[in-house]
Amino acid sequence: MICVSIGRGRHRHVIAEHKHLADNGVRLVELRVDYIQRAVQIKRLLKDRPCPVIVTCRRASEGGRWEQSEEARLLLLRTAIVEGADYVDLEDDIAAKVPRYGKTKRIVSHHDFGKTPADLTLLHKRLATLDADIVKIATMANHPTDNLRMLELVHASKVPTVGICMGDIGTPTRILAGRAGAPFTFATFQEDRVMAPGQIGWRQMRDVYRYDALTAKTRVYGVVADPVAHSLSPVVHNAALAAAGIDAVYVPFRVPAEQFDQFLSNAPRWPLAGLSVTIPHKEAVLRYCRHQDDLVKAIGAANTLTFGPDGIAAFNTDATAAVESLEAAIAEQEQVFNDGGMPVKTALVLGAGGAARAVAFGLKRKGIDVTVTSRTAERADKIAAEVGCKAVAWNSRHRLPYDCLVNATPVGMHPNVDETPYEKDHLRPYMLVFDTVYNPESTLLIKEARAAGCRTVTGVEMFVRQAAIQFRIWHGVDPDPQVMREALKRATASAKLA
Repeated sequence: MICVSIGRGRHRHVIAEHKHLADNGVRLVELRVDYIQRAVQIKRLLKDRPCPVIVTCRRASEGGRWEQSEEARLLLLRTAIVEGADYVDLEDDIAAKVPRYGKTKRIVSHHDFGKTPADLTLLHKRLATLDADIVKIATMANHPTDNLRMLELVHASKVPTVGICMGDIGTPTRILAGRAGAPFTFATFQEDRVMAPGQIGWRQMRDVYRYDALTAKTRVYGVVADPVAHSLSPVVHNAALAAAGIDAVYVPFRVPAEQFDQFLSNAPRWPLAGLSVTIPHKEAVLRYCRHQDDLVKAIGAANTLTFGPDGIAAFNTDATAAVESLEAAIAEQEQVFNDGGMPVKTALVLGAGGAARAVAFGLKRKGIDVTVTSRTAERADKIAAEVGCKAVAWNSRHRLPYDCLVNATPVGMHPNVDETPYEKDHLRPYMLVFDTVYNPESTLLIKEARAAGCRTVTGVEMFVRQAAIQFRIWHGVDPDPQVMREALKRATASAKLA
């Protein structure tokens, strides 16, 4: 069950949001009365409530906004109990001061905004002794293992337990809490009004992650990156999973480079069935993979992992997706293939990361004369040597004409939408311009290329194609690419620009 937190300054706004949520199927809300800017009227908030509520009044030290005395706060919580609130949230240091009364259930909570304590079991045991109907522990995640420890605690607890790790690293606990056995998880009413670090909007929890449909048997997939909050892979994969009726969920994992080793070594504990891999792990991941497909061996980078009894297998779907995207764009415009090849003879690839390497390799295999360039010359030279192509200095990227221009850098990605890696004065109508950035779909480079009369391929095409190949590897069936494409465009609001 998803509990939606409501934090508004006026009673009528709280009541209106409560009704709206109940009308949309939400079965539990948290009333953050510390947000109310006037004298709190508990009876008004609870009268004729459309669904059960948790009454919470949080101090600043626990991330709240309560500015009055502690005596007044305790009186408010006792009043909520007397008025018959369904639940009341009591921090561990005041739980003994607020006696049980009536049918109100007691949530005894502990918050740590700095870390996840080393001994969660001991902490949980202490909280459970404070006459708790539900134990709630919310701590800051500083390492992916903090998530595992929290979820394992929730699963093993005899007292119903809500265990959440805060922050970007802690996001998996919010999504997988119910799968581990938590009675509910917390979400926010609006994405831009979070009441705890890392909170997710309730619509996203319901519609993207299908929280209430997850069970202990649900398989776990995800994307591992740093940062990861910008990734729209969860939107695309979860939409395809829902359409295909597959009992699985796709979760974002933020894993810093120095913590990647331990994250992979703990894969069986989640357990992980498959992962998308992106910056900065595409190359580093190879040393952990027992099996590698031919493209991974040739490119030296992977973006897809599967986990099996005989070890981790690595795949690269970027190169195939990039070439297929270019071929499709040319075919749609009724271009004629020369001797079975692509009517593109030369290509300039901007960038020196895993995506650039994959694209350069894919184009090279099609017989195209490839040149790579990067602001870091050493990295461009390295890719050129590995792929068997040429490299030029970044400042020289405009000097020679190319049939195809590929942007494999993050330049132009949201929120830096006014940037472009290639000056518009050097774009020519005969060029095919491919931007791997998919958010937004119509980057500044794509807009200027269209204005110059160039053929264009957006990052949406490559993104959907590589995701579809991943889906096939993991689940053994083809997804509906239109479902993926529409989900991505809705998420980026690019449907209006297409």
